[in-house]
Amino acid sequence: MSTPRTPYDDWRRLDPRTVLVTALVVAGVVAGAALPAALGLSRWLGLPGAAFAVAGAGLLIVAVAAGADRVRWHRTRYRIGEEHVDLHTGLLLVKRRSLARSRIRTVDLTANLLLRLLGLVTVRIGTGEQGGESTLELDPVTRAEGERLRLLLERAAATPPGVHRDGELATLDPRWIRYAPVSFVAPMLGGAAIGAVMQISDWLGAQGEVIAWAGDRFQETPLLWVIVILVAAALAAGTIGALGLWIEMWWNYRLEREPGGTLRVRRGLFTSRSISVEEARLRGVDLVEPLGVRLFGAARLDAITTGLAQNHEAKNADHNTVLPAVPRSLADSVAADVLREAVTPTGSAVTRHPRAARGRRLRWSLAAALAPVLLLTLLGVLLTPVLLWIALGLAAVSLPLAVALALDAYRGLGHAISGRYLVTRSGTLRRSTAALERAGVIGWTVKQSYFQRRAGLLTVTATTAAGGGAYTAYDTDAAEGLAFAAEAVPGLLEPFLERADGAADERSRHKTDGP
Repeated sequence: MSTPRTPYDDWRRLDPRTVLVTALVVAGVVAGAALPAALGLSRWLGLPGAAFAVAGAGLLIVAVAAGADRVRWHRTRYRIGEEHVDLHTGLLLVKRRSLARSRIRTVDLTANLLLRLLGLVTVRIGTGEQGGESTLELDPVTRAEGERLRLLLERAAATPPGVHRDGELATLDPRWIRYAPVSFVAPMLGGAAIGAVMQISDWLGAQGEVIAWAGDRFQETPLLWVIVILVAAALAAGTIGALGLWIEMWWNYRLEREPGGTLRVRRGLFTSRSISVEEARLRGVDLVEPLGVRLFGAARLDAITTGLAQNHEAKNADHNTVLPAVPRSLADSVAADVLREAVTPTGSAVTRHPRAARGRRLRWSLAAALAPVLLLTLLGVLLTPVLLWIALGLAAVSLPLAVALALDAYRGLGHAISGRYLVTRSGTLRRSTAALERAGVIGWTVKQSYFQRRAGLLTVTATTAAGGGAYTAYDTDAAEGLAFAAEAVPGLLEPFLERADGAADERSRHKTDGP
């Protein structure tokens, strides 16, 4: 599709190869479902021609899907106007949608392996508001057309360049892959692998044989060693899966600042992704350190931005990640480049929280660890002494671990003000150091429970239209927390503090002048 001479378009169609893409995708799904369906019909119903029936049904499904997508292509038009982006589609239910160009915040390009082979991409144009009506999806167009649309729509909201360099800010270092196995993804994938083996064996009617084979292998092995071996096998499978997932997500990674003030992340091996973040809506960064990654001195970097479409976020949980897990020093350096700061606020010294906050974390953690121990103990007394031994073993492992995590969580608490940013830090399994632009704070929420009041603590939360919407300093000293909020955004909290002081003075005056 050629680029027009004028900056704005007449009505255009999607790429006609969308019909081929749909047919191939549906054929792959049907083929994956056809095998267990044919085997099940043959085994349970004894139908000798089940394979031919399933094949015929599969061909019919593919033909219907391709025909429906042909109608969608024929009925879909889009146009980039001077003030609006328009998309018209639908046959029985005609949809005419329009987005004001001044409200557009994201233009993201995505292409799975099939689209890449055909030279196509999916373009998502969003305003960042909640709901599906805030995003237009052009699926698919040619890669050249997708790049043209991205540059055309982002140019309207470009910001002047700052003091930091344009061009490449970070690029892939293959050594970063060493952090993939220590993430929480590895054990999850290991468990999924075991479940997949059992499910496939059930489809093939061989689940009993698989269980019997495993039982024969461990017939002479003590139960404890059986558990250890199975856990080790699951972790090994999860590690391999985590490495493969990391390569697929982050291969060809590059973070760059384009002229005019747009941060662009490109990554992906089979499915390529191009995510753009306008600096005009950047409100800070979040340095995230999951426990396993943090033990190896690494962290990942997320952008705190306004205008994140909720529907796009649900599909891509890592949409705001601008840097994968890398050495902590590099993450701080990239954070400084992203924020155009000489020194990153994520590395600033934070104010430690009172010892009373440590006591609260110890109590919470020990309560969570003791609950299953007490339940097993009760069941052991009522049912069988075996559960008492299990409760003893669980207590021996979980209680020291609970204490260690509570102390680590306390060490992670902190808050600070660093130039234009306020900084909050908290968490142990997932430690977060968020640097939020003070100008982006739209309100404060101050919470103080009965127990916090007795300990002289309170929790202060900065609310914002960016990122997660709230960034919290947990269990600060009461006076320090209020002073932190008042200093971070002068004038926002003072009226409430003055009102509280005035009320106290009024109560004191009435008490003094009383009968």
